[in-house]
Amino acid sequence: MTPPFTWQGRSDLEEMGDSRRWHHVMQAWGPQAAGGCALIGFAVDEGVRRNGGRPGAAEGPAACRKFLANMPLMGEPALWDAGDVSCPDGHLEAAQARLAAQVAATLQQGSLPLVMGGGHEVAWGTFQGLAQARPEVKRWLIINLDAHFDLRQAGAANSGTPFLQIQQWCQAQGLPFDYRVLGISAYANTRALFDRADALGVRYWLDESLQDAQGLANAQHALAQDLSSSEAVYLTTCLDVLPGAQAPGVSAPSPLGLPMAAVESVVAQVLASGKVAAFDVAELNPSLDRDGLTARIAARLIAKVARSY
Repeated sequence: MTPPFTWQGRSDLEEMGDSRRWHHVMQAWGPQAAGGCALIGFAVDEGVRRNGGRPGAAEGPAACRKFLANMPLMGEPALWDAGDVSCPDGHLEAAQARLAAQVAATLQQGSLPLVMGGGHEVAWGTFQGLAQARPEVKRWLIINLDAHFDLRQAGAANSGTPFLQIQQWCQAQGLPFDYRVLGISAYANTRALFDRADALGVRYWLDESLQDAQGLANAQHALAQDLSSSEAVYLTTCLDVLPGAQAPGVSAPSPLGLPMAAVESVVAQVLASGKVAAFDVAELNPSLDRDGLTARIAARLIAKVARSY
């Protein structure tokens, strides 16, 4: 793990009442950490590079922290910063293993891991950590807000393979693979990926079906049934699920995407289940961002999860 980010930001010294922000209360992760939420950066875009995408997501965690630093404090629990996992040697699998170890450590100390990517190869590392720390869970519900299935077959793991890797792990363990994806684009996934999703029993909703209130309500009704039957939930969000105009700082911006209000509605529903064991945001690429819009969205989603914990 690399050294933690230097947390600094605005202080409203002349304000009456509680005007604290995240930078005022953030603590470095260590043996003394207990409870609350732990930030873990996955400063890696090796998976994006392997997948033929546009690199730059390795800078995502730092950009996200920049906007979290000035996030107003609104009843969040204890906040810890566990630093970043990096991948200077291109050995992605080792970086994912280090992420898994940190995710497991935070869970074992009673903290909720909030993981900031980095490419969506972050998902394999996060899930490995969940499996290590929660071996008693036999039915994970994986909920992904994403324009892509990320079920690719490839000779080497990359940002497009994590959920197929999770499926293969579940199969090897004799466990069900309950994978739900909201925001899939029919213009960004091949026929082979749709066929694979169908063969694996993946339930998904197209971006075009979630543009109005009724379509979103239908998806959330089905999701409610899945939530009730699951033991624990892994919630992950790829920022390319949002419209490209709202979230330009990703490797593959979406021409349609899900509006932010819809994304937040689903996130709130999942959090209300009380079963979320880890949350991550993926594909934040500051080099492609505009006015920090995408980084602000990532920070807002992380703060939303922390405030609900």
